[in-house]
Amino acid sequence: MAELQTKPTNKSVDDFLDKLDDETRRDDCRVVLNLMREVTGAEAVMWGPAIIGFGAYTYKYANGKEAQFPIAGFSPRKTDLTLYLGDVGAFPEIMSRLGKHKTSKACLYIRRLSDVDVDVLKELIVKSVEIMEGQRVDKRG
Repeated sequence: MAELQTKPTNKSVDDFLDKLDDETRRDDCRVVLNLMREVTGAEAVMWGPAIIGFGAYTYKYANGKEAQFPIAGFSPRKTDLTLYLGDVGAFPEIMSRLGKHKTSKACLYIRRLSDVDVDVLKELIVKSVEIMEGQRVDKRG
């Protein structure tokens, strides 16, 4: 099995965000950074080269292997701001009020933060973190 790339690094989150070319994307990331920091009580850490994560939990694969991942995180991808929040499908009522977005099992894709209601986004992050709290392996700050 190849070495997992999604793991905490000592790279600077601020340096990573400062290098984003798109000013709106950079501003959106700073808002999400502050929301996730507030909700998780954890400092932002670079996980691999492009994911900003908060807190940690242990994920167990079907084959029995384990790996740690952020409780919540995000990444400014080329076309979307990708938020890693666990099973976003578990919150259909919240998702219906969020605004323009796409999802997969554990990801929320937002083109621009102005496309969604930030208060509803915070509510979603809170609910996602609450569900993950029992699996959390980092100490809450």
